[in-house]
Amino acid sequence: MASHPDLYQTPAGRLDAFVTQNLQPDAEWKEEIEDVFRRIVKFLRDQCFHTQPFLDREVRVKKVVKGGSFGKGTTINHGSDVDLVIFLSCFSSFQEQAKLRGCIITHMKERLLRCQASLAFGIQTITTRSSECRSAAPRSLAFYVQAKRTSEIIKVNVLPAFDAMGNLGPDERPASEVYENLIKSQRKAGEFSSSFTELQRRFFKHRPTKLKCLLRLVKYWYQKKVKDKCHRTFLPPKYALELLTIYAWEMGTQQAENFSIEEGFVTVMELLRDYKDICIYWTTNYNFENPIVRDFVKQKLKKDRPIILDPADPTNNVGEGTRWDVVAQEAAHCLKQDCCYDENEEEIESWDVKGARNVQVIVRHPDWADWILWVNPYDPCWKIKEKIRQEKYLTGQIRLSFQDPSRERQLLRGSDTLAQYGIFYRIVVYMLETFSPEIQIFVKDPNNHSLVYAADPHNCILNLKEKIEEAKGLPVERQLLKFQDQRLCDYKSLKDYGIQDSDTIILYKR
Repeated sequence: MASHPDLYQTPAGRLDAFVTQNLQPDAEWKEEIEDVFRRIVKFLRDQCFHTQPFLDREVRVKKVVKGGSFGKGTTINHGSDVDLVIFLSCFSSFQEQAKLRGCIITHMKERLLRCQASLAFGIQTITTRSSECRSAAPRSLAFYVQAKRTSEIIKVNVLPAFDAMGNLGPDERPASEVYENLIKSQRKAGEFSSSFTELQRRFFKHRPTKLKCLLRLVKYWYQKKVKDKCHRTFLPPKYALELLTIYAWEMGTQQAENFSIEEGFVTVMELLRDYKDICIYWTTNYNFENPIVRDFVKQKLKKDRPIILDPADPTNNVGEGTRWDVVAQEAAHCLKQDCCYDENEEEIESWDVKGARNVQVIVRHPDWADWILWVNPYDPCWKIKEKIRQEKYLTGQIRLSFQDPSRERQLLRGSDTLAQYGIFYRIVVYMLETFSPEIQIFVKDPNNHSLVYAADPHNCILNLKEKIEEAKGLPVERQLLKFQDQRLCDYKSLKDYGIQDSDTIILYKR
């Protein structure tokens, strides 16, 4: 990456000019990388797979797609790699890609060494790149190419991939089966993200020009101020910061085309500083309608933060398992520099952006129509209770609980937040109003679904059965209730069995 004026000594009001003058790709650089792309594609199509060395199957190049910054339109002038994703006919599934990818990459390397003279420019340092595990099969082929008109060296990465989506239309979402198969492959998280390169490109394609300038600025800061200082540190991928920047813009400007680039930059730095609050995902290409995808994504969202799910690949949490603390430390330092202050030496005001989107909470009660609230997952749950109390003019004690599929019902305690329960998605919350000496009782049916009831602990079990009949339509005589494997008799009380507030009783059908 070429030498530029120091970012930290650039006043905030000059950041637009800094990007335009130093980071925006010039025409010559664009032509150089396009020329490299064309020549490598021609080699892959015409010279690389004319033999059939892979288990006697045809190997045909179906398509070659621009990946990385090159494909997303966020290339930094004289500072980005050329990533190519090559979709091959020999990969009929994700499992086939994992099985054959190493052989394919070895073959490409051999062919590149034999044919490099015909590429009409120098090829240097051909390497194969794998994941963090050194014993794993390589996932890409990397090499350096000398530019056609200049002495500049351009890095090229070639990633073979399974064409999981086929000929997907420009406005079509992938079929849910694509993501089901991806999840069922049970490979390393994000291992097959290259198969979704076209969706990643689409996610960036129609973003405003100014947003792409902000993306370049954030990436430049990350390269110069973090990565160049920490060569041996396992840092987050640039893609994570790109997604975080898009999220900040979406939430902070409501997707405006024109905005203050310095405010956007400060907002991203503040989010990075407070990285433990980040939980971001999009429903652009997958959502919670399919049960396999829904359950998988929900479990992903319960992991340690930061969480930044790839909008194209739900298995790929690009925020997972890296040294965000190092990034946060530098972001905090950046916020004290000239680039984050105006001409009056006042701090640039950031956008009002939280680390996670508001969550849709559906409050359910048997006597009401469902009531929808939008709640920040980092707000305490007593705020939800207070809204309910004011809206419904309630005077008793408000109890809230929720149940994810195939899990035990849980209380939402007033001092806790939804984030503490790993809830960053649409949730149904059941409300119960109790009056002393009533307690709330969970009754779980054979399908592992629980309902909640208010009950006086001195009342008999029959009274609870009558409430169950009213709610579920199951006659009293067909109900068998057990608590801690003990059958409950109709004319004994809850207190006789030591049943306390928020205990769970199991319901069986006779």
